[in-house]
Amino acid sequence: MRHRGPFALRFKSIHTGIALAFSCLILCTTAILSYNSYRLSADAVTDNSLVYTSELITQLNTNIQTYIGNMESISTLAMSNGDLERYLSLPDPDSEEARSLAKQLSPFFRSIVKSRSDIASIVLVGSNGTVVSDRDYARYKGQEELADQDWYTKAVSAKGRVVISSSHVQHIFQNEYRWVVSISRQLGGDNSLSDKGKGVLLVDLNYNLINDLCRQIHLGQRGYVFILDPSGDMIYHPQQQIVYTGLKSEDIQTLLASPDGPIAAGSGSGEKMYTLRTNSYGWKTVGVIYPEELVGNKKEMQLSSALWGFLCLITALAISVMLSYTLTKPIKHLDARMKQVEKGNFDIRVDIESVNEMGKLARTFNLMISKIKELMHQIVEEQEMKRISELKALQAQIQPHFLYNTLDSIIWMAETGKMEDVVRMTSALSKLFRASISKGEELVPIGVELEHIRNYLTIQHIRYRNKFTYSIEVDPEIQDFKILKIVLQPLVENAIYHGIKNSSETGHIRITGSYREGGTIELRVIDNGIGMEQEKADALLLKGRAMENGKGFGLHNVNHRIQLYFGPAYGLSFESEPEEGTTAVLVIPALPPGGE
Repeated sequence: MRHRGPFALRFKSIHTGIALAFSCLILCTTAILSYNSYRLSADAVTDNSLVYTSELITQLNTNIQTYIGNMESISTLAMSNGDLERYLSLPDPDSEEARSLAKQLSPFFRSIVKSRSDIASIVLVGSNGTVVSDRDYARYKGQEELADQDWYTKAVSAKGRVVISSSHVQHIFQNEYRWVVSISRQLGGDNSLSDKGKGVLLVDLNYNLINDLCRQIHLGQRGYVFILDPSGDMIYHPQQQIVYTGLKSEDIQTLLASPDGPIAAGSGSGEKMYTLRTNSYGWKTVGVIYPEELVGNKKEMQLSSALWGFLCLITALAISVMLSYTLTKPIKHLDARMKQVEKGNFDIRVDIESVNEMGKLARTFNLMISKIKELMHQIVEEQEMKRISELKALQAQIQPHFLYNTLDSIIWMAETGKMEDVVRMTSALSKLFRASISKGEELVPIGVELEHIRNYLTIQHIRYRNKFTYSIEVDPEIQDFKILKIVLQPLVENAIYHGIKNSSETGHIRITGSYREGGTIELRVIDNGIGMEQEKADALLLKGRAMENGKGFGLHNVNHRIQLYFGPAYGLSFESEPEEGTTAVLVIPALPPGGE
């Protein structure tokens, strides 16, 4: 056998594979960063600082203009929905049609918001008092309060033109105050709708997006970026709160009057270099750097290294996700198969053809499932054999019990010289046992069981002459249904021995049977004997009580046989009252001829 080294063994493990992959990622990332730092170190010069700043500001300005343009496009897309005009033109905002349109517009707005992480919300405020947004259960400010807000009034004044606001705290939703930049536009501003059919569509840009874009720009240790709208209001400033308090100031009027390009301001250590870029919406993106920091390209190298490090990190993350998916795919496959086993499916197999731990685990899992299935099949067979054995044992206990009592009666009549009755009883006994054999079948037709009872009652009637009478009133329609054999005999025997025998009057035994709703058959053995208290009648089915007083042992066996064969929903019950008699109620499922 060829000996494998420790490296080969470790290489087969999942842990080693992951460690090796991440080691390669770290080496690649370090090599890229080192090479990039060396390249910047060799090529950088101080004069490129201004060019670099200009490019950054230009790119940032382009990105912001792109985002604003996207918001305007989204506003146009939303307004192109024909349901908006229909919704705003409805005279009653609470009508069924209005609610139906609102349910269509809200998911439409929500789909737009979910597709863009830079959109905070989309809201439609109609002049007819309607308000629809991308949120299902939002609570809004009052319609009059919304109509008084700056974005609404400016949109109405613009009559269909796009209005872009400065950064502000939005006051539309109750208990929600977030910083946004808003685009608002009036629907119906071109007089295509009546005054009652007009409204304003608002699209809010998440302020954090602009904040994140600007914060990504690093201009030395002290440099920063800020944005002005055409009126000179601050849209973004990294120290906006300080500017508002007056502790820090910017030469805004000079910046508004200046064209794009570099502008110098201040002197000494406070000297600044502004780089301006204006987009098509009139916003000015301003980059601020301090000339005293423009010594060499150290900061540019740090910024570039950070940028490349971030890109490498993203790449490493993507590779890690792919690697993790590849490594965990067999585990998920095995987990799915295990869930099927939990549901009782033992016919599945896991197909993982690998040499590492997952392959070994899959083979062990397949072996375990096969063994469990084999053991379950064995248990089912053993339980079935046990059930059949119990049924036969219970039946064997009932048959000798009846035989002993019958033979006692024959002996008694023979001793008294009643030979004609002996012949009749012996003939009935022969017919009774011939019917009870029933070709070894466990289930017999109810008619056969009734014939068995007639023979039994014939025997007992001869023995207890003039002691009782009997009648059988069973619906003919159920006599072909199946029943366990020799289950009525112990009930009739109990009625004779414990009900009528000890009574001073002539008794009567009545056997009835009928089909009952729910797919069951009910057979009753009714006697007018001495009866008993209901508690004692219920105790006849308890095995311990039956063995203790010597009565009811056959009844317990009959009940146990029925429940063992048909289930716990079926069996015996008793209704009894002292001096009124006892009724034994037998409930079995309605099994048609040929049914099992």
